[in-house]
Order: sequence, then C-alpha cells, then structure tokens
Amino acid sequence: MTTGLAAPPPPVSTPDTSSTAVTTAYVPTPVMGDGTTAGSRARRRWRAVRWPLAVLLLVAIVAGLAALSRPAVSSTPLAPDNPGPSGARALAQVLGDQGVDVEYVTTTADAVSRALAGTTLLVTSDLDLLPEQIDALLETEADLVLVEPGYDLLEGATGGTATLADDWSSPDVARAPDCTDPDAVAAGSIRSTGFGLTATGPGSTVCFPGDDSPPDTGAYLVHEGERRVVALDDAALLTNSGITRDGNAALVLRSLGRHETLTWFVPSLTDDTISEDVGAGTGALPPWVTVVLVQLLVVAFFAALWRGRRLGRLVTEDLPVVVRASETTRGRGRLYRRSRSRGHAAAGLRAHSADRMASRLGLPRSAAAPALIDAIVRATHRPAEQVAHLLYGPPPADDAALLELARHLDQLESEVFHP
Repeated sequence: MTTGLAAPPPPVSTPDTSSTAVTTAYVPTPVMGDGTTAGSRARRRWRAVRWPLAVLLLVAIVAGLAALSRPAVSSTPLAPDNPGPSGARALAQVLGDQGVDVEYVTTTADAVSRALAGTTLLVTSDLDLLPEQIDALLETEADLVLVEPGYDLLEGATGGTATLADDWSSPDVARAPDCTDPDAVAAGSIRSTGFGLTATGPGSTVCFPGDDSPPDTGAYLVHEGERRVVALDDAALLTNSGITRDGNAALVLRSLGRHETLTWFVPSLTDDTISEDVGAGTGALPPWVTVVLVQLLVVAFFAALWRGRRLGRLVTEDLPVVVRASETTRGRGRLYRRSRSRGHAAAGLRAHSADRMASRLGLPRSAAAPALIDAIVRATHRPAEQVAHLLYGPPPADDAALLELARHLDQLESEVFHP
C-alpha cells in the first residue's frame, strides 16, 4: 500500500580524505579555425599529391633503367652496332672474329686517348668536327683510315701530298686497282661513287681510277710516312649493304685489320671535346642525359594538360582608341606584303569586288560563281573567260601582278556600276 510521502533521499557518502588526491592536467588539441586538425590536413595533402609523386617515381625508374640498359643496336650511320643498311655491324663483327679489338667511341677525347702507336684509328666523317678537333686527331700516333675526308683532314694527314679531286666523274662500275698497293691488288676491283682523291706529292699512291679520271686520281689513297694513312672516297664500301660487293670486303678488312686494336670513331653532333683534359659543353655529359630530358618534357606536357584551366569564352571589349579604317587597311596590306601573302591579298580583293558587284546586280551574296559571271557579262559585255579569270583565277606571282589584278578589278567594278 502506497502513501503520499516522498521517498527519503539516498545517503550521501563522505569522501575519504585519508587517500591522496590525483589531478590530471588539461592537454589542448590543436584545432584549426575550420575544425580540422594537423593530422587531417596532412592526410588531405597526401591524397592530393600522391598521384603526381607516383608518376614522378615511375619516370625516375624508367629513366634509371634506360640509363643502365644501353641498347645493343643503334641507327647511327657507319656505326659498328648498327645492323641496318647504312650501318657497319657486319664489318665490325668480322674484324672481331679475326682477333681485332674494336673500340667504338663517339667523342674526340675518347678517340685521341685510345689512338696510340701500333693501333688503327678509323674516322668515319669529319663534317661535324671543329678545326681544333681535327688537329688533335692528326697529332695522334695511330695509323689513320679516313672515310670521305675533307680537305683539312686529308691534307693534314698526308702532309699536303694529297687532296680531293676537283674534276671527277664516278659512275657505278667495277674498277681495277691499277697500282701496286698489296691491299688494293688483293681486293681486285671495287665500285665507288665518291668525289675522288688526288695525289699531289711523293709518298701518296692512288688506286682504282675511273675510265676518264684525271691523272693520279682514284677512289683509294695510301700515304706511307711516319705512319700509314688510308683514305676512301665512298662510305658505302663499309656499310652492311655494300661490304659484300666486288672486292669491298677484302680492301676494307685489310685496311682496318693491320693492328690488334681498332678505334672506331663516329663523331657526334653534340661533341665539342678535344682531349680528356680539355672538354666542354654537352660532350662532357653522360649519354643518358638526353633520355631523361625527353622524359621530363613529356611529364611536363601532361602535367600542363592536367593542371590547365580553361579561361572561358572570349569577351569582346571596346577599343580604347578609334582606329581609322584606312589605317587598318594599310596595316593589313603591310602584313600581307611582309609575309608575301599575295594569294590572301588577291583573294580578299576578289571577294569584296564580287560582293559589291553582286549587290549592284541584284544577286544574293550566296550566288554561285556561274550566276555572278553571267550577270557581269551581261552588264559589261566582256568575255566570260576574262571575267572568270579576274574573279576566280590563280593567285598573282609577284607584286606587280597583284597591282595589275587590283587595277583590272577596279575597272570591272566601274563598268558594272556605270555601264
């Protein structure tokens, strides 16, 4: 049975003052103004940059692999690792099988450091060499084999006793050696379409002359002096596509295989070195720099596409000054004249003349060319071929023809407006 009295309050426990009280210091949490913490902000930034970092890491890995794994073949003309028609890999492999150590270099500094006495230095071209680089090659003690040499290299190597032929016809026919050089005699015959080599002094012997070549002129030259210098006027003798023709293989193998070491020098466009002690520019950079730079350019291009922002539609604005129509016309005319755009200028003259005459004759601007020509012929009584040539003929060949076209168009318009 319940009563109307309230329940007594629970007993209040008295705290135990005998024990030691423990307090905890308040450690505030760093909270930003928008309610984010340092940890949440770091996670957000990581999500924003993780994909670009992944791409950069991938590019770095690919660049490292490309730098470490140099391709076994190339497409450089006359290079010993080029298996293509313009390469010389077949010749280099045969020389290697015969015990010749072929050292492939692409800088003048490497060629000079390896071209010692008792070795052979092959120079495949001197078109990209500086005068000081040619001088450095000539100061070496190795025997020289020069392929399509220039005046400076050939005359310097032979002491001025040989030069390039001035008048030389070189049909692609087999030629006999016509000399006593043992290498040329062993070759039997070769075919050459080069410029020709001429002996101008003692010590130089020329072989394989043409049927109508000048005296002491041929495709193969040997100079015996302090060292042996061999010059070939046609690089096709060394290539994979030409080495098996006639006696090319015998001649080239005997010329290059006289010593156990052959320095095969193919000059590079980026080489400006002279020796191991003196070198500058891109020739001192490692070969993988070009690969890395290309890949960085590709990454920069895609990054620009990814981060690019459209600026929206173009908005026309009033010009701050008033430009007279005559000044605009003169300015456009000067631009056409400077770029020699006579075709554009003639097209503009013809189009505006056609519009004005069509409006005068009651034709719409979209009227076809035959309709406009017929209307002008009826108004001016000119031949239809003449009107068609003025309005739709070829562009003028020079400024005088353009002025003549403008004069004839003006006269035609005057006839239409004032028949």
